Amino acid sequence: MAERFNHAKADSHWQRVWEDGGTFHAQDASNKPKSYVLEMFPYPSGRIHMGHVRNYTMGDVLARFRRMRGMEVLHPMGWDAFGMPAENAAMEKGVHPGDWTRANIAAMRAQLKTLGFALDWSRELATCEPDYYGQEQAIFLAFLEAGLVYRKESYVNWDPVDMTVLANEQVIDGKGWRSGAQVEKRKLNQWFLKITDFADELLDGLDGLAHWPDKVKLMQANWIGRSRGLRFRFALAEPVAGHDGFEVFSTRPDTIFGASFAAIAPDHPISAALAANDPALATFIEECRATGTAAAEVETAEKKGYDTGLRVVHPLRPDVTLPVFVANFVLMEYGTGAVMAVPAHDQRDLEFARKYMLPVPRVVAAAGDETLPIGDEAYTGPGRIIASDFLTGMSVEEAKAAVIARAEAEGWGQGTTVWRLRDWGVSRQRYWGTPIPVIHCEACGVVPVPRDQLPVVLPDDVTFDVPGNPLDRHPTWKHVTCPSCAGPAVRETDTLDTFADSSWYFIRFASAPQDRPFDRATAEQWLPVGQYIGGVEHAILHLLYARFWTRALARVGMIDLAEPFAGLFTQGMVTHETYKAPDGRWLAPDEVRDGVVVATGEPVTLGRVEKMSKSKKNTVDPGPIVEQYGADAVRWFMLSDSPPERDLPWSESGIEGAWRFVQRLWRLSQGERAAEGARDVALDRKLHRTVAGVAEDIEALSFNKAVAKVYELANAIEKAPPGPSRTEATDTLLLIVAPMVPHLAEEAWTACGGQGLIADAAWPEIDPALLVDDEVTVAVQVNGKLRDTLTTAKGTDRAALEALALASDNVVRVLAGAAPKKVIVVPDRLVNIVA
Repeated sequence: MAERFNHAKADSHWQRVWEDGGTFHAQDASNKPKSYVLEMFPYPSGRIHMGHVRNYTMGDVLARFRRMRGMEVLHPMGWDAFGMPAENAAMEKGVHPGDWTRANIAAMRAQLKTLGFALDWSRELATCEPDYYGQEQAIFLAFLEAGLVYRKESYVNWDPVDMTVLANEQVIDGKGWRSGAQVEKRKLNQWFLKITDFADELLDGLDGLAHWPDKVKLMQANWIGRSRGLRFRFALAEPVAGHDGFEVFSTRPDTIFGASFAAIAPDHPISAALAANDPALATFIEECRATGTAAAEVETAEKKGYDTGLRVVHPLRPDVTLPVFVANFVLMEYGTGAVMAVPAHDQRDLEFARKYMLPVPRVVAAAGDETLPIGDEAYTGPGRIIASDFLTGMSVEEAKAAVIARAEAEGWGQGTTVWRLRDWGVSRQRYWGTPIPVIHCEACGVVPVPRDQLPVVLPDDVTFDVPGNPLDRHPTWKHVTCPSCAGPAVRETDTLDTFADSSWYFIRFASAPQDRPFDRATAEQWLPVGQYIGGVEHAILHLLYARFWTRALARVGMIDLAEPFAGLFTQGMVTHETYKAPDGRWLAPDEVRDGVVVATGEPVTLGRVEKMSKSKKNTVDPGPIVEQYGADAVRWFMLSDSPPERDLPWSESGIEGAWRFVQRLWRLSQGERAAEGARDVALDRKLHRTVAGVAEDIEALSFNKAVAKVYELANAIEKAPPGPSRTEATDTLLLIVAPMVPHLAEEAWTACGGQGLIADAAWPEIDPALLVDDEVTVAVQVNGKLRDTLTTAKGTDRAALEALALASDNVVRVLAGAAPKKVIVVPDRLVNIVA
C-alpha cells in the first residue's frame, strides 16, 4: 500500500464516480424517510471563499450522515443570480450582466465540485434564468389576484449611485449597502407586498420554531414589533390651513404627564400646508428628504427640528399647551407620522429636547430616585409613576391601562395594537432582476400579463452607458399592446427586489415542473426544510421574507405550509489576520511573509483578526489550499477546533494539522488486520461509544465534538494490539469519518475490500450493552488529600472498597503503620480515610 494518501488522484476519481453514478440524486418516489438539508445558496460573485466552504461542509456532513442513517436526502445547490453587482460589472467592464453572471456560476460550480460535496446537481437552478423567474412572475400574479400586491406612491430610500430604491434593511449607516452612497428620500410609485397582513402569524409562529436560535427569533420579533398603546388626537390650540389637530400613537401612555412637545414628520399634511407659506420650513423639509428612511439611520442621526409656532392642547390638562415641531426623526411611514414627545423617558426625545432647550419632566422613577434629575440618558427602566395627577403611585402597567380607559371613556383616544413591520416595497429601478409582469394602459390602467405570455423575458440588447434603468429607455421592449383593449400600452419597467427570488427557491428545488412554479404534492413531500444553514446576517431580510412568501403561497392555495424551515443553524465566520503596508494599503496574506511585504521588504502593520472580506484583502482562496492539501484536509479543518456557531480563525498550522490527521487515518486504515484472537473489551466499548457519540454530535451540528471523539478513537486503535477488535474498530472508523472526509473514506474502503461505495453504506450499529459503564474509578483520600484511585466493578460494596483502599501502597505508606480512626465510603465514588 502507498505510504501516503494521494489526495490529488483520489479526489478527482471519487468525485467523477459520484457524479457519473448520480449518487446524490434525491428520489421523489423513494419510500425512505425524507430529509431536506439546505445551505443558503450563494450569490455568483466569481469565486467561493472559506465562508462558503465552512457553510457547505457543515451541511454536507449532515446530508451524508442522514443518507447513511437510511434517509432519502435532498441536498441541492443553486445560484441567487440577480442583483446590482452584475449591472455594476456591466458598467465598469463592458460585459453583459448575463454573461458575467453565467461565467461566475461556471467558475464557482467547478470550485465547489473540487470539495466533493454530496449535492444533487440535477436540481441546480439560477434565479436569473427565465424558467425560474417566469414561475416567480406567475406567483406574483397569483398574489396580485388575491389582493396581496398593490401599488402606491410613497417615499423611498433612493441610492443615487445605483439609481434604485433600497429597502430600509439595505440602508447601512445612511448609505446604500452595495454602493456606499448617501441614501436620499424620494417619492415614487412602488409595488408592495402585503406582509403586514401576516404580522400576527409571523410573530406568533416564532413560538413554534423550537429548532431556531433564540437570537434569530428575537431579532425577528423585534423587527415585526407588536406594540399595545394609545392612539389619540392632539387638538391644535388654533386651527391652521384646514387642520384642527392630528393623531399620535404612544406605547407609553403612562408617561403622558411628562410630554413637553409634539413632533410631526416633514411629510405630514400639516408640514406641507405650513411650508407653502414658509420658505424656511420648505428648505428644512428638503434637507430632511436628503436622508434615507431606514429606522436605524433615523435613530442615530443628529436630531433636528423646526418650530412651527403651533401648539396643541394636552388631553388631560386643558390649560396646558405644548409646542409643535417638524422633526427629522419622525417618519410618515411609521405610526401616524406624529409623536407625543416625553424627553425624560425616550432617548430620541431627550436629545431633541436638550438641543432645543425644552422641559424634561420626570414622571417614572424607581424607589428612592424620585428627586433625581434626568442626565444624558433617558430613564426607561421599571418604577412607579410620579408627578402625574391621578396616575401618581401606580405601576407602569397600571398607569397605561388607566390612561387608555380614560381616553376611551372621554372619547379622545383608543387603545390599539400597532406594528413596526411595514409592507415590503419590491420595486427596483434596474435591469438585472425579475420583470414585474404587469402592463400599463391609459384606458385600462394596470393590466396583468396573461399567464400564457409568461415569462416576460429580459431583453438582451441593453446598454449601460448612462445611469438609470436600461429597461425604461429600451426602444421596443416596453412598448406592447394592451391585453384588455388591444390599444397601445407599456410594460412595467421596474424589476422585483432580489429577496423575492430567494423567498421560494427552496420550494423550486423540491419540485420544478416546466408548466408551473412547483407541484404541490411533490413539494410537500420534502418541505419544510429540515435543516437550513446560513449566516445570521440574513435573520431579518431573507428569513422573514421567506416565511411571509410561504404563508402567502398557502393563502392563495398553492401549498399547505406555514413555516419553510423547521430547523435553522447560523454558523460563525471564517476569520483571518489583516495586514497593512506603510502607505495604508490593505495587503493579502500571500503578499506578507515574516512581517514584511514580500515585494518590497517594507514592514507590515498587523491588524485585527476579522471576518474574511475582499475590502480588507484578508481572504484565502480555497483553490490552492485544496490543490496542496486535498479536499478532505480542508473539510476536516472546517469542522475542527471551533464550535460551528463561533468564528473560525484560519491558520496555516491548522490546515497542516488537518492534513496530517488525514494521512494518519490513511495509515490506520492500511495497517495490520487480524480476524482471530481475544476481544479487546476496552476498545470495543470505546468504539461503540464513539459511534453513538459522533452520531449525536453530527445530528446536533456539534462537529467539533464529533472530531474530538474521532481523535480519541484513533488514539485508542493505535494503542491496541492487532486482533479482531482493532480490525473492527479500524473498519468502523472509516464509516464514521465518511461524512467528514469522504474521498479518503472511499479510497480506504475500496482498498480494504469494502462492498460498493461507502457513501451508500449504512451507519454502524451499536451494541447498547457496550454503552453501559461496568467499571468505575474511585478516589482514595487520606485526611481529605487524594492519595490513589481504584478501578473497580460498578456496585462494589463498602467493605470491599474499604479493604482495597487500605491495601493501597500509597495509603500504607502515608499511614506508616497507624490504624485509621475512621473510614468513610461513598460507593462508586470515594473512600476517605481519617488518620
